Amino acid sequence: MRKKLHRKDLLGLEDISAEEIELILNTAVSLKEISERPIKKVPTLRGKTIVNLFLEPSTRTSSSFDLAAKRLSADTVTVSSSSSSILKGETLLDTARNLEAMRIDAAVVRHSSAGAAHFLAQRLKASVINAGDGSHEHPTQGLLDMLTIREKLKRLENINVLIVGDIAHSRVARSNIFGLKKMGANVSICAPPTFIPYYIERLGVKIFYNLNEALPHADVINVLRIQLERQGKELFPSIREYKELYRITKDRLQLAKSDVLIMHPGPINRGVELDPDVADGISSVILEQVTNGLAIRMAILYLLITHK
Repeated sequence: MRKKLHRKDLLGLEDISAEEIELILNTAVSLKEISERPIKKVPTLRGKTIVNLFLEPSTRTSSSFDLAAKRLSADTVTVSSSSSSILKGETLLDTARNLEAMRIDAAVVRHSSAGAAHFLAQRLKASVINAGDGSHEHPTQGLLDMLTIREKLKRLENINVLIVGDIAHSRVARSNIFGLKKMGANVSICAPPTFIPYYIERLGVKIFYNLNEALPHADVINVLRIQLERQGKELFPSIREYKELYRITKDRLQLAKSDVLIMHPGPINRGVELDPDVADGISSVILEQVTNGLAIRMAILYLLITHK
């Protein structure tokens, strides 16, 4: 079994191996118990400095990375979109040079442009972790989703995962598809035609347009948020019509397996993608995803920074 990540950065799951994914998941499991201790901190990254460069709004991912670093005793600095010098005209290249001059150990980057994390990784000696770049990838979300599935179902191989919603604009969907396929899972998607990118079949997924037809096959249903902020225009007639055709309701869930898992990367548009009684019901593992997100981000920071 591989003991190290032989890479400087984590930029996506498209170019990562199944063996590396397994290492990250197993490391997260071993670090998860730290959060259950009375004193939730270990000295593993003492003296290391991590910059959280969030140039796109974020609450869950930003706070999760910040807390993960602090659980490992790293020093952290958070740069948000509202406080960044980019608002004053500084380029991303200038930002990279300034970060390098501060001799940081890692930069966690969220940016509205696809490829921003790759751009910084090519110019920094420090490790770069992609926390979401436009509609491209969100690798730690994909990893925490896989950890949650494996924790609940004891495996990833031959699990049937259905992703429902705005596939075209979802970096979460891409990272999940790349990661799950490498781990032997079967992935299907269900959405209106305008929410399905033209290239998606090349990724080896099955396409459904009718949610009622897709539900009976799924062991896991990962429900995505409608991302109106990333659409140049609305790609469906109305929220009301979307709700009617693609919302996961308690009645519709009767079509699925009795032990199906309901997942959502957040934030949830309650009553649009998921009914509240489903989001908070016995099938939901949404809060477990949050817990596992912290463990995954601790694992990534540990593996990239300590094994250089």
